[in-house]
Amino acid sequence: MSSRKNIYFFYKKDPEIMNHVKELEELATTHGFSVVTNSKEANIIVSIGGGDGNFLQAVRKTGFREDCLYTGVTTHSSLSLYCDFHIEDKQKMVEAMTNEQIEVRRYPVLTASIDDTTSFYCLNELSIRSGIIKTFVMDVYIDDLHFERFRGDGMIVATPTGSTGYNKSVGGAVVDPMLPCLQVSELASLNNNRYRTLGSSFILSGNRTLTLEIIQDGNDYPIIGADNEALGISHVKKVVINLTDKRIKTVKLKDNSYWEKVRRTFLIEE
Repeated sequence: MSSRKNIYFFYKKDPEIMNHVKELEELATTHGFSVVTNSKEANIIVSIGGGDGNFLQAVRKTGFREDCLYTGVTTHSSLSLYCDFHIEDKQKMVEAMTNEQIEVRRYPVLTASIDDTTSFYCLNELSIRSGIIKTFVMDVYIDDLHFERFRGDGMIVATPTGSTGYNKSVGGAVVDPMLPCLQVSELASLNNNRYRTLGSSFILSGNRTLTLEIIQDGNDYPIIGADNEALGISHVKKVVINLTDKRIKTVKLKDNSYWEKVRRTFLIEE
């Protein structure tokens, strides 16, 4: 942390949050940090707000930067997977800054290309779903192999850290972020004597390329989700997804590993 001194605070202009931000700005200045108003000048970007959703927006709106450290401060009652600090626990923040309690955790990012024209990054997951009440049909390719013809509501392609989100809610596995991989999970696949899909989540090496070719049969306006943001793209024919070499650096407090976060989030009653 000693070499990182420019802090940018990402938050919604909510009066209550703004009061907390003012206190955090004073706290940072007192301990030798400079508060900047342009995220491009920052080497620390702090998300302040409602947990992981706000953190994902902070990463997206500031360009998935690899040359800075992201950290999350939640205003919710409990901590989350991306947020190591609670807004009221300023003493913990001071101790982290002054006692060098912070380590760096690196999370993988996926990239998606739409029809070889538009591309974007996702820290959690890419989801693609039918925009109408009709079975969504896609040809699924792993590298050059035609793997299956999918029929159902859609698919989720998650990073390891994204495996605890939308992916987990449809029965996908929770994956260690030290494994560079992609997880593909189906949404309400159609399986009967006529149609067949794998019917379960599967995990691909980070070196693989996943291609989804959409059958144009009326589903011309699929809903494509990049993390927690919907993209307005129509007449999509092909989505190509890869795991990138890009890594988002986040705060890791000692004795607060990824699996401790998972345990706290899903297994310990408050």
